[in-house]
Amino acid sequence: MTTNKSLFSLSLLFLKLFSYARADEHSHTYVDKEEVVLWMNTVGPYHNRQETYEYFSLPFCAGPKEAIGHYHETLGEALQGVELQFSGLDIDYKVDVPQTKYCEVDLTKQKYDAFVYAVKNHYWYQMYIDDLPIWGIAGEIDENGDGYYLWTHKKLDIGYNVDQIVDVNLTSEAKVKLIPNTKIPFTYSVKWKKSNIPYKDRFDKYLDPNFFQHRIHWFSIFNSFMMVIFLVGLVSMILMRTLRKDYARYSKDDELDDMERDLGDEYGWKQVHGDVFRPAYNCMLFSALIGTGYHISVVAFSVIFIAIFGELYTERGSLLSTAIFVYAATAPVNGYSGGGLYARMGGRVWIKQMVLSAFLLPCLVCGTAFFINFIAIYYHASRAIPFGTMVAVTCICLFVILPLTLVGTVLGRNLSGQPNYPCRVNAVPRPIPEKKWFMEPAVIVPLGGVLPFGSIFIEMYFIFTSFWAYKIYYVYGFMLLVLIILAIVTVCVTIVCTYFLLNAEDYRWQWTSFLAASSTAAYVYMYSFYYFFFKTKMYGLFQTAFYFGYMALFSIALGFMCGKNARICRHKCICSKDLYQCKDRLSVRLRSRAPERGHSEEEVHTMKILSSL
Repeated sequence: MTTNKSLFSLSLLFLKLFSYARADEHSHTYVDKEEVVLWMNTVGPYHNRQETYEYFSLPFCAGPKEAIGHYHETLGEALQGVELQFSGLDIDYKVDVPQTKYCEVDLTKQKYDAFVYAVKNHYWYQMYIDDLPIWGIAGEIDENGDGYYLWTHKKLDIGYNVDQIVDVNLTSEAKVKLIPNTKIPFTYSVKWKKSNIPYKDRFDKYLDPNFFQHRIHWFSIFNSFMMVIFLVGLVSMILMRTLRKDYARYSKDDELDDMERDLGDEYGWKQVHGDVFRPAYNCMLFSALIGTGYHISVVAFSVIFIAIFGELYTERGSLLSTAIFVYAATAPVNGYSGGGLYARMGGRVWIKQMVLSAFLLPCLVCGTAFFINFIAIYYHASRAIPFGTMVAVTCICLFVILPLTLVGTVLGRNLSGQPNYPCRVNAVPRPIPEKKWFMEPAVIVPLGGVLPFGSIFIEMYFIFTSFWAYKIYYVYGFMLLVLIILAIVTVCVTIVCTYFLLNAEDYRWQWTSFLAASSTAAYVYMYSFYYFFFKTKMYGLFQTAFYFGYMALFSIALGFMCGKNARICRHKCICSKDLYQCKDRLSVRLRSRAPERGHSEEEVHTMKILSSL
């Protein structure tokens, strides 16, 4: 009998543990009267979205229930300053709670000043129930401006569908005037109601289709598409008409009979065939930038595809965690592209180049983040990165990104490290002739970013608003289309810029074309100044440093990606065998047929000199 009772008790205990294991905020399923946790996250000024503090940094009070600890489940949560603290409120699944007092605050002078400061600066707070965010305002100012009031009652209306929470609404009530040396009671109530909202659609209420799917958004996409058609037509005209005409003229054997006409036809880009494949100045840095650009492009497109099918906005910090994981996993792309290019340019210090490629972007990001982190620590903000998170990021860089970049570099040097240029490089660099002022690299570089920026600046407004204001960006299909348009526009613009540069007999196309494409980032950063001063009401040292620091990182990463986009088609175009091999073939024919045509030794010597230039 005792054995049966023991077995029965163990069975009940097992069933109870099993029910707790399957019914919580992680599985998002509950049973009747199951505990539902209300997490308090952060509080801060409404106009400074990133300036947030722990909820209980203000003299709010918690409920009587025993505290529950919360740890950062993802790296993204820790980096985004998520600080969940248990509210102490007693909430059970499908159990209504009438208006109930849960705590009381003795309003001393210090607490009074803290609440007044919060009300003056329009402090808001954020809470979570079953991963659904809830926002509330701390208080408000009297219409005459001589009184400060605090909302003391939280009314929660929670919608459920079978065993899942699908909707949460907060109503702030019971406005109490702040008076020093008084007691302020805080109350709450919970009302459960049945809802027909499917669980998979419960985040739809947080989206704003009227904003993101506005006809201006569609018009900007159409405008960018028309720009692409125009640029593709322009580049096609240059390549198909001008270059093919030049190649056809060089390929005709019968035109070699008249030496003066052949040599007199030497002008423009055909003069630099022996220098166009000369390695770029500071090829180590150049290859590291190109490799980083390839890496960022792969990460950007991968994260966008994951976001389109995965709805990353439904999980706290999931987008940032996904980006970090993808960046670390795709590090071989950086090593392969940058290491292969460095080898083709004749670089020999490949280990140094590999380390530079691996740590170029992480050092920029970490340096900026740690600088802002010092300001966050001074402000006691929740955005201050914990020491453990810093160690985790450092370990990812040292033990994941660096080894994978090494693997990619070794593969790149062995598989694509041999130069395959269609013609040889002259031993002595050719002098660069004087050219018109608008053919100078200093003019080409800033002009190269105008059209690419024009194709994306409206999308920049939507992206900025979703990050710096209270919007959830979810139209990743638009973002994917805009990135594709940006890549096409950048390629077309830099091909035109490179053609004009080479036509002016200036073979320094690598850095010029890279910077011309990357100058798009400079226009984006300048646009961020306009957005800060005219579209937001941000203020304070912390928010200003956070805004301009991370906007600089965003612009730099965009510049790397645009520079890579420009190089892909540009390099293929310049390395085309039909473009420059004809020059070598012509030189060979001139030298082989010169004696047959009865030229003097002086003329033959002149032809050899000209054909080598």
